[in-house]
Amino acid sequence: MNAMNRYANSAEAPDFDAPQIMRRTRRRRAVGIGAVAAALLAAGGGTALATSVAGGSHAAPSSAVTKSDATTLLFDNHGVTIPIDFARLDLVLAKQTLLKTQTKLGTVTEKAAKNCKPGSVVGVDPHTPKIVKSGDTVNLTLCAN
Repeated sequence: MNAMNRYANSAEAPDFDAPQIMRRTRRRRAVGIGAVAAALLAAGGGTALATSVAGGSHAAPSSAVTKSDATTLLFDNHGVTIPIDFARLDLVLAKQTLLKTQTKLGTVTEKAAKNCKPGSVVGVDPHTPKIVKSGDTVNLTLCAN
């Protein structure tokens, strides 16, 4: 037993660099959030093309807002802005997305537009470049075809 105590006491205690571990954890979290944001942007890029093709004849006069901006909600998640593309989502999926962001559903209107699936989202308000936070109200415009 005495030999075992000598052996146990001869090993050096591990040295933990807590600040380095915290920096590494924060860096991994930031990279993870960036990857999710990039995936959302990439997923939104494909639907943005479909949305621009699905433009309506009743569109507002030319402005700086593009069709993809009209369906993109910028959500402030504790200081990190996350773009959420509502293009072509139906009302049920749009409501689920609003629940996840803890935003409130405002008015739901319909608008005639070409080449869109009836009942799919063709606009959100407020949309890019405005940023919404939890508790804010979001209005949806659906395809009426």
